[in-house]
Amino acid sequence: MTPEPHSPTGPDDLALDPPPGCPAHGTGPGGLHRLHEARDLRALYEQLREQYGPVAPVLLHDDVPMWVVLGHAENLHMVSTPSQFTKDSRIWTPLRDGTVKPDHPLMPHIAWQPICAHAEGEELRRLRGAVQGALEFIDFRALRRHIGRATQRLVNRFCETGRADLVAQFTEHLPMAVMCQVLGMPEEYNDRIVQAARDMLKGTETAIASNEYIMDCLLRLTVRRRARPEDDLTSHLIDQPAGLTDEEVGQHLRVVLIGTYEATANLLANTVRRVLTEPGFRAQLNGGQMTVPEAVEQSLWDEPPFSTIFGYFAKQETELGGRRIRRGDGLLLGIAPGNADPRVRPGPTADMQGNRSHLAFGGGPHECPGQDVGRAIADVGVDMLLTRLPDVRLDCDEAELRWTESIASRHLLELPVRFTPRPQQDERSKPSHAPQPVAPSRPAWEIGAARQRPAPSPEPSPARSGVSQPAGAAEPGAAPAAGEPAAGGPDTAPAVGAGCPLGAWQRLLRWWRGY
Repeated sequence: MTPEPHSPTGPDDLALDPPPGCPAHGTGPGGLHRLHEARDLRALYEQLREQYGPVAPVLLHDDVPMWVVLGHAENLHMVSTPSQFTKDSRIWTPLRDGTVKPDHPLMPHIAWQPICAHAEGEELRRLRGAVQGALEFIDFRALRRHIGRATQRLVNRFCETGRADLVAQFTEHLPMAVMCQVLGMPEEYNDRIVQAARDMLKGTETAIASNEYIMDCLLRLTVRRRARPEDDLTSHLIDQPAGLTDEEVGQHLRVVLIGTYEATANLLANTVRRVLTEPGFRAQLNGGQMTVPEAVEQSLWDEPPFSTIFGYFAKQETELGGRRIRRGDGLLLGIAPGNADPRVRPGPTADMQGNRSHLAFGGGPHECPGQDVGRAIADVGVDMLLTRLPDVRLDCDEAELRWTESIASRHLLELPVRFTPRPQQDERSKPSHAPQPVAPSRPAWEIGAARQRPAPSPEPSPARSGVSQPAGAAEPGAAPAAGEPAAGGPDTAPAVGAGCPLGAWQRLLRWWRGY
């Protein structure tokens, strides 16, 4: 039943504005703004905020009406009030009356699926409870080790060249490498799965085939882990009391994999770009006024990985931000404009260190369950990259950087950089910006005062450049002096990777440091 129109109370009553589908708004040039045609969404959001306040009417593809929520408080209210707003798009009026066709460009984002992202009530508690329960088994110390090793491997691929594209060679690869390990399918990580993830998110002609490839990987993994469980997210998801079917397990693995991948790839690229293009930002990091985790949180305020989320739908007639919202209306969770709300932030570039109230991970019953994994990937990845390449700098003019922008996100296409070529490092070692070649006469690192003498050699090694040996010093290859332990003796600390077993203290230090 269509509710009766409100009675007017004054010319400035915002609640009197007609709903998004009303002709009073206009649906063509000079009417409502089409979000998908905007050249600068940030500027448009601020224009809409000034014109309409915290909730504004807009148009999607095919002139489908929608509300975009611009206010921070209004977004939080929407996501935290399941009695009024749902993620079940089956009640969306344009979908029910046929305005939105099955081939609508945004259907992959909006179409209802039997997954936790669209469920509510008991079904939401069952499905999301299983995902959260499985995520609780993640050992974050081990996770950070995996992130560190993956970072070392990726940087080793280009560190000797002195140039790289950090988007194509780093930020798009690190999240996938880590998530494949977390899910229990490290053998699936390669260029193909990275390209498939990017392709399906772009909505290209091959997006369906890319989605099928990823689902095939995940369903094969599910079958293997149901038969032979291991200590990974897939096995723990299967083992949850919710009793998910193989199809449900596969679909929720896709939600975790793709959601974490896209968000973290954007977060990594945004944070590294700011370090390279904003001297003040980098100076704070180098000077210790800002930690890497704080830099990541600042990026979540300024450039959230997703600018909007599709979508929420009104379950009843209600009011939000001074606007009359009818039952069946659709609303966009406005993450980027909500983070820039002047009521919670003194300026669009204001320092928000120590404040985690941004909307980057949503909120309420559908708040992103994998946000701590994404934060860990960004924290460790950025820190280790800058440690390995301390002089990394942009290899183009900042104005030449290009993005692909949609209503949902803004993705950096390339980030060309230049740096001093550096040698590869053992992926299990602590990252270092200083080349530390291992001399034949010493181990990679030692405990206490133990020393390792050089092994006998038929030819003396050349003297170190510019440094003469002190009088009485033994030449390389010479026999040890009386009373000194011979090479390989009981006082010798074994070299890492030399085939000698690590002592208990060494193993403890490695575990404690996370390498």
